[in-house]
Amino acid sequence: MFTIINIDNFLNRITMYRLALYCLIFLWLAGFLSSFFGILPFAPQDLIFSSAVIIIASAAINAALSYLFKAPSNTESTYITALILALIIGPEKSLSGFLPLIIVSALAITSKYIVAINKKHVFNPVAFAIVFAPYLFYYYPSWWISSPYLAPWVLLIGFLIVRKLQRTDLVASFLLVYLAVSLGASTLNLENIIFQIKNIVAYSPILFFTFVMLVEPATTPSTRLLRMLYGSLVAFLLAPFIHIGSLYFSLESALLIGNIFSFLVSSKRKWILTLRRKEIVSHNTVNFAFDAAKKISFKPGQYLEWTLPHHPQDARGMRRYFTIASSPTEKQMMLGVKFYEKPSSYKKTLASLNLGEKVTAAQLAGEFIMPNDKSKKLVFLAGGIGITPFRSMIKYLLDIKEKRDIILLYANKSVHDIAYKEVFDQAEKELGIQVAYILEKASENSPYFNVRQGIINKDFIMEKVPDFKERIFYISGPKSMIDSFKKTLKEIGAQKHHIKTDFFPGYT
Repeated sequence: MFTIINIDNFLNRITMYRLALYCLIFLWLAGFLSSFFGILPFAPQDLIFSSAVIIIASAAINAALSYLFKAPSNTESTYITALILALIIGPEKSLSGFLPLIIVSALAITSKYIVAINKKHVFNPVAFAIVFAPYLFYYYPSWWISSPYLAPWVLLIGFLIVRKLQRTDLVASFLLVYLAVSLGASTLNLENIIFQIKNIVAYSPILFFTFVMLVEPATTPSTRLLRMLYGSLVAFLLAPFIHIGSLYFSLESALLIGNIFSFLVSSKRKWILTLRRKEIVSHNTVNFAFDAAKKISFKPGQYLEWTLPHHPQDARGMRRYFTIASSPTEKQMMLGVKFYEKPSSYKKTLASLNLGEKVTAAQLAGEFIMPNDKSKKLVFLAGGIGITPFRSMIKYLLDIKEKRDIILLYANKSVHDIAYKEVFDQAEKELGIQVAYILEKASENSPYFNVRQGIINKDFIMEKVPDFKERIFYISGPKSMIDSFKKTLKEIGAQKHHIKTDFFPGYT
């Protein structure tokens, strides 16, 4: 039976960029088949040729600009942009119609390099191209993907993308505000609400815009509240009473305004990091230490997107989100990575990095941070390599000599899988932090006295944390483990708002 767990397992095995790429290819194929059977009002060969022009032009322009600006090229991002364009402009029937497709593609790709600050593009590239194309040669998008026959497939891929990115807050805030401003105060009745929702689902480009363009990680805020404000702002600008003279906001122009807001409130930097040290910190776990040209300011528990170009790439692609394992007080940026029997192409490349080689880091974000109130009692629940944010937090507390009431419960398969133990030993002695290790396989002659065999279940938590109702729980690890711990905490009566989980797009 195909369940949410199966879906999550699938999503955890693929990066968000590769997922977006596959979803867009799927929509294109659905459009092609619909045109082939006469459901859509254009010939399948027109779609093939128009899409080929867009993809080839986008790839060629991206390669040229990457060389010109000496910037690392992201092939996946280029193809995602090209496929979005192929789904909302054209198809064209003649050779003369291909020129606008090339120009729109050029606008989109160029915006990533020209309209960028600190090597981070400001605007959604497709929205940028669509907004400015009419001013250059009166070209407008067809939004052929908004056909009612394709709506079910848009909803399907939308569900997958939003669940992968965990952007339900953004999508919900946008759609609710959009529905409210579209209906207006004079039409608030059930019949009109149902009619409007049907229009949105069946005929409007809103669904594709929301699930694909609005949620683009690079141009959206990283925190929940700011994402909700961002979605609400974009939707509010689409209200019929919002205009400048005779100019009204389109989906694309409203998104550009939202991008400006996002840029102002988000991290704006990209960093080139140089590998200085590699060390094994537990069984199959390696700690990578990097130097940055400039100091990176972050809070313990936050994460970065790490880009590592390599060929060939598997379905996981060349980008990953990893929590920063180092403390802001340390000179080097550290990354703790677990390697399994059949690692991805990304991890193989990472493992083979030589000292002095470089990686790119960007999109500093994360709300998995300690509360400002130092009197709050905390419990850190970690599984496997999910220990990295807690290593960052505890090392930070050690370096600034700040005592907090913290209990760390750390689950692993065996004693050999325990990472960063020296940091936690020091924290026990100097800060009074309580640490308990629980292992699936615990040897009787284990050198550690605070080790127990078993699993972290409700009995274990109630034993180790008798005042659990007074504490805030931080959970980090594989998604299946996080879900299991959350369920256990709810069973024992822990308050929902006292449970924080370490999640970012593509936790794997």
